[in-house]
Amino acid sequence: MIRRQRLAAGVCALLAALTAGIACPVGAVADETDQAAPKVELVLDVSGSMRAADIDGGTRMAAAKQAFNEVLDATPEEVQLGIRTLGANYRGNDRKTGCRDTEQLYPVGPLDRTEAKTAVATLQPTGWTPIGPALQQAAGDLEGGDGTRRIVLISDGEDTCQPLDPCEVAREIAAKGIGLTIDTLGLVPDAKTRDQLSCIADATGGTYTSVQHKEELTDRVGQLVDRAADPVVTPVATEGAAQCAQAPALKSGLYTDREEFGRQRWYKVDVNPGQELRASVSVAADRAVNPDYGVLLRAVTMQGREIVRGEAAGNGRTDVISTGLRYPKAESDDDTATAETVCLQVTNSYSAAAGVKTTPGLPLELTVDVVDGPSKASDVASFGLGRGWWLLGALVLTGFVAGLLWGWLSRWRLAVWRTN
Repeated sequence: MIRRQRLAAGVCALLAALTAGIACPVGAVADETDQAAPKVELVLDVSGSMRAADIDGGTRMAAAKQAFNEVLDATPEEVQLGIRTLGANYRGNDRKTGCRDTEQLYPVGPLDRTEAKTAVATLQPTGWTPIGPALQQAAGDLEGGDGTRRIVLISDGEDTCQPLDPCEVAREIAAKGIGLTIDTLGLVPDAKTRDQLSCIADATGGTYTSVQHKEELTDRVGQLVDRAADPVVTPVATEGAAQCAQAPALKSGLYTDREEFGRQRWYKVDVNPGQELRASVSVAADRAVNPDYGVLLRAVTMQGREIVRGEAAGNGRTDVISTGLRYPKAESDDDTATAETVCLQVTNSYSAAAGVKTTPGLPLELTVDVVDGPSKASDVASFGLGRGWWLLGALVLTGFVAGLLWGWLSRWRLAVWRTN
């Protein structure tokens, strides 16, 4: 009996070792690189207008509190989170005092969920809407460190502290090059509020979302907090040309530009033999446009011959339209072969609605990625599995060894039974 137990234990240990070998193959080394913790600050408008009861039958403030509580419960452990308010304390009519009414309700750092929820529960809609000053202070709250930094602004109205334009504040933050992104959410916003919040987000490469339901608010804030744990790629501002010959030369990266209605922009990318160019473009309608529009992305040679194209069409139901293309440059046996300059043409067929300004142009985001082309030989040898072939082989080997061991154990037990 003791011998059986020892043998069974040995078999289990061997199978465990084989399984561990699959999960952690030889040569795999844990990444011990310390990464700076991502930081997020939620900036909440607590001005008097947040008393309005137009979100699922409750007040805007109640919807925001519920969203905060649920988001605090789901915040990843690695995210350092803080909360700042604007318009939460001063009830008077003095504009100068009201425009200084912003404070950090909970400091950016490791999250104590109970303490943060208690702080949020005390908030009551009170005063002014100093968005610009709040963004300035929030940027200071997130200073220091190399991790990703994100501000999530939730507001239901325009800034009431002009001439400090919050859009200009956002542009100044972006100009510092500190990689800070501002995302904005508008609670049942009017056109002016939507324009202002969209401008703030666009200035830093963030997103704007219009919210009319509690579930939408909770889901969106949660997504943005989770996104903070991902690496932030700061877009590089560029300016396309009217012709390819004068176009800027781009490397792999993320770029932003502005394109006029119904116009085209040109960019250049060098592709070496054996490499593949992957490009995508998104054009956003940040103002009222006529329905039925499209975006075209073309890869063209310097001589004007089209290589490949990508196109997409819209009908007014979405604010952003995107398309992309891929161009693999064949390998060359000639060691002196040089890179090919590929011209990327972006064209849109948007048209402005009546009375809408056409300047500045529509925001454009261009992603360029030049990678090593796939090896045909390795693709064939992998039977379409790519790098996953070794896992399949390890599983087959493990099954074979386990079968042999189980068969041997069964025969041994049968022999012992016959002997006894």
